[in-house]
Amino acid sequence: MFKNNKKSKMSRDHTGHKSKHRPQWKSRKSNNVEPLQPVLKKFRHKEGDGPFQGPAPVPLYKVNKYKRGKYLQMSGIKTRVKRKQLVAASKKVKVSETQAARTELLLPEESGFLEAEENEDTCRIHQEKIAAAVDITSTTKFFNLNLHQFGPYRINYTQNGRSLLLGGHMGHVAALDWVTKNLTCEINVMESVHDIKWLHIPTMFAVSQKNWVYIYDNQGIELHCIKKLYHVQKMEFLRYHFLLACASETSYLSWLDVSVGRMVAQFYTKSGNLDVLCQNPYNAILVAGHPNGTITMWSPNIQEPLVKMLCHTQPVRSISVDSRGMYLVTGSADRVVKVWDIRNYKCLQSYRVGGPPVQLTFSQRGLLGVAVDSTVEIYKDCCVSTATKPYLRHKAPAPVTSLEFCPYEDVLGIGHNKGFTSILVPGAGEPNFDAYESNPYMTKSQRREMEVKALLEKVSPELICLNPGKIGEVDIPTLQDKIENKKKLLYVKPLDIELELQKKNKRKTNPSKIQKRIVDVKEQGKRKLLQETIKKKQEKTELVKRKENVLDRFRSKH
Repeated sequence: MFKNNKKSKMSRDHTGHKSKHRPQWKSRKSNNVEPLQPVLKKFRHKEGDGPFQGPAPVPLYKVNKYKRGKYLQMSGIKTRVKRKQLVAASKKVKVSETQAARTELLLPEESGFLEAEENEDTCRIHQEKIAAAVDITSTTKFFNLNLHQFGPYRINYTQNGRSLLLGGHMGHVAALDWVTKNLTCEINVMESVHDIKWLHIPTMFAVSQKNWVYIYDNQGIELHCIKKLYHVQKMEFLRYHFLLACASETSYLSWLDVSVGRMVAQFYTKSGNLDVLCQNPYNAILVAGHPNGTITMWSPNIQEPLVKMLCHTQPVRSISVDSRGMYLVTGSADRVVKVWDIRNYKCLQSYRVGGPPVQLTFSQRGLLGVAVDSTVEIYKDCCVSTATKPYLRHKAPAPVTSLEFCPYEDVLGIGHNKGFTSILVPGAGEPNFDAYESNPYMTKSQRREMEVKALLEKVSPELICLNPGKIGEVDIPTLQDKIENKKKLLYVKPLDIELELQKKNKRKTNPSKIQKRIVDVKEQGKRKLLQETIKKKQEKTELVKRKENVLDRFRSKH
């Protein structure tokens, strides 16, 4: 049907004229035919084109916040393969620092402080004025609980800052969601309450009563009675180690593992009544204050204090460590408050307040709360620089007995003789929380998962030390250590044996044979000495066994 016709292959070009070839792209530089794909690449967007030249720059001051030390020096590395590996690792570290600085844009909240006018101080601004100027939800965080019948009160917030625990000295114990004001449980233990502390989850808390320490759940039901902890005055909970640390009036420091109910360590400090205690959040070391003006730092692995410092000439009344573990604040009966650098144990600042500081506490943003009788003063930037006046001041209804900042909230909780007071402190709390670390809005299922994950990631008490960074370091012995270890090795002393070899004829003497005879005689002497020492040890053990056999007839048969 169809015939091969060469004219049928003719096609028309873009001008309408007939041509034997189809239209193709031609380059401007030459008449060579150029494929279509490279030509289309010219029209694609390249990075750097347009008004935005490359990625957005990140300020150096933001990147420096996420640096974790100096970069590696490649000068001393000999092998090429190892140098490439370290260069790649250092590039990853730099990229992670810049990415962390970029993600600051995703943090929705910002911290702010009070700013006074020219002729006004922030410490003169009352809480009523602050509550009237903020939003409705923040206004509800300023309240007062009148509980004058069972005071004085001790307080404690959970790690996520959602629940509050109140403990009155006359036996009143209550747990509540202080944001919604819903009461979780309320009991009267019918004994004196000395201290209270939340445990790893907001459904369990420990109460130090008249004789022993009790553990209750969120319904007020008694779960455990720990009689090994006797007359406890202060308690601290190490959340990553699941350890309940207690200080008693009999001068005992105790660490109890609440996950398995085992007593990890219990030391006698020989320093009298221990009623001043806090923990260093950086390394989980306990810091105790004593009446002779000294403070001691304790670990459950050593029976002696790791550090002992003479801070004051008068008894230490209160101590506190900031969240980064860099600064320690101590207050004594002579109305002096000192700020210490824990890294080199030097005094940075010294302040004189209106009276003996009863309570000291740090906020997440570095604000320092000082309670003197019934007056509470908050200081800003008092560790690095000298503070001339307080940031805020508040007058409590009664003498203050407990002081604590609420995590992730601009709130300071005050426990006093007549109940509890919550005041607003702008800029005190961390504005953005990490939901994997502590979530204020977690549900029941999330709480169960959090508890299981925390148990799986539990840190062993043997790892508690002053410098946690040394745990991951490689122990490289120095040349002097190697020499000393070699000296400590047991060896047999060379014997001074006087050899009297028989003289033989001159024709038969050979110096090599004489030296060989000398070595043989010395070896025989060493063998005799070793045999004698072994016999002496055997005789001693036989004598001990004989004495035990003789005394067996005087022992009871039961």
